[in-house]
Amino acid sequence: MNILILGSGGREHSLAWAVLQNPKCDKLIVAPGNAGIAQIADCATIDINDGGTVVEFAARNNIDFVIIGPEAPLAAGVADRLREAGVLVFGPSKAAAALEASKAFTKEICDACDAPTAAYGHFTDAAAAKEYVQAQGAPIVVKADGLAAGKGVIIAETVAEAEAAIDDMFGGEFGAAGAEVVIEEFMEGEEASFFILCDGENVLPIGTAQDHKRVGDGDTGPNTGGMGAYSPAPVLTNEIAERAMTEIIRPCMAEMAKRGMPYQGILYAGLMIENGAPRLVEYNVRFGDPECQVLMMRLGAQAFDLMHAAAEGRLDSIRVNWANDHALTVVLAAAGYPGSYEKGSVIGGLDAMPEDSSNMVFHAGTAERDGQIVAVGGRVLNVTARGDTLAQAQERAYAMVDAVDWPEGFCRRDIGWRALT
Repeated sequence: MNILILGSGGREHSLAWAVLQNPKCDKLIVAPGNAGIAQIADCATIDINDGGTVVEFAARNNIDFVIIGPEAPLAAGVADRLREAGVLVFGPSKAAAALEASKAFTKEICDACDAPTAAYGHFTDAAAAKEYVQAQGAPIVVKADGLAAGKGVIIAETVAEAEAAIDDMFGGEFGAAGAEVVIEEFMEGEEASFFILCDGENVLPIGTAQDHKRVGDGDTGPNTGGMGAYSPAPVLTNEIAERAMTEIIRPCMAEMAKRGMPYQGILYAGLMIENGAPRLVEYNVRFGDPECQVLMMRLGAQAFDLMHAAAEGRLDSIRVNWANDHALTVVLAAAGYPGSYEKGSVIGGLDAMPEDSSNMVFHAGTAERDGQIVAVGGRVLNVTARGDTLAQAQERAYAMVDAVDWPEGFCRRDIGWRALT
């Protein structure tokens, strides 16, 4: 099959890496890709948020299957345009992508099917939002309603912090994403990521992971797009996962189908777990980044078969084969991230890295200039390793991190700490 992956980050590099291991893949194109992806696949520069452009490119290149990586093309309806053109696609419709594009919509779905989640208020002006915060007190969570690249969430420890976050959001800090705000009860517990394939009718859980959102060791500093992850997440036991399926995932998917917007693709459920009970933090309508990297490391070639089955509506006839292993990824980011950072610094040491089924450096924000790999983003590399134990995976990942020659980069040194301490 000829396969097209849309996206340019570490998530898409790991998807490409897994797809290429499957013998069903004859040709792979990634648009727009990055310097690491260009080493394993053809890259193409097109506007991936324009459905017409993607459809035309797919036709011109005899593409059989399109995998949409990021949320923006999904929210823009690219999957709809591909389906209308008769192109097989992995990713939800624009209507169903509202589960990520609007936090208020997700709350509405949860309310309709009694799925456990945080109490909340939804606001379109700052004054009403501040009144709500003053009445509820702190800690409290302030979220931009729309897509904010994983950064539109502020956990406010005080009422003053919450009010400042409200001013920032309505003041344009997160662009159009902050035109509306959802304010939530602060949920106690431990958060984990649960990944479920959906084909419009059937649901199939395919793995768990735990992300590290804060920029500094010990979960300190501002939120980021994610500084590292590991899989599986011990806190999300089989019993809790089944409870999440019964109380949250299946009811929400049934409600979506009832509304005429059946969900097809990967559903990423962020869960807060306390005393064995899961509550929904949020849905994302694509693989997490960097959680995708650890999932792909563990799934390998079967990842393609699973996505293909979801796209063709036959999840009821497929199963996931998990090895009893662990994977861990460490994000190397540019100094200053998630604030302002310099671009263009040269990264050395990558040529000597092992690249196999247990060790991979997935590129996120890289480009090639004059034969050298340079940093062009905030999160730049995802150094990823598998092991028989999480401790072994962590040791291997940090050994690779230490071999990267990039003085302008930094990372957290404690990825995996919740499960290892």
